[in-house]
Amino acid sequence: MSNDNPRFGKLTPREKEVLQLIAKGLSNEEIAKTLFISKHTVKNHITNIYRKMGSRNRTKVALWAIRYGLISLD
Repeated sequence: MSNDNPRFGKLTPREKEVLQLIAKGLSNEEIAKTLFISKHTVKNHITNIYRKMGSRNRTKVALWAIRYGLISLD
């Protein structure tokens, strides 16, 4: 995975996990079940991702993550 975009360096490992699941199209509830955390915690992680990446658009942050190689959809 490449972190060419400096925004990604600010993300915690858990935020990167959440971002990968967002990019795979999972809902907040599905992410919570997958990671064994509460929906509220998922929402907090997503809020932090948006803040760190400078966007409040779920699709846009997922596309950035894919484009810059932060995550793989395999």
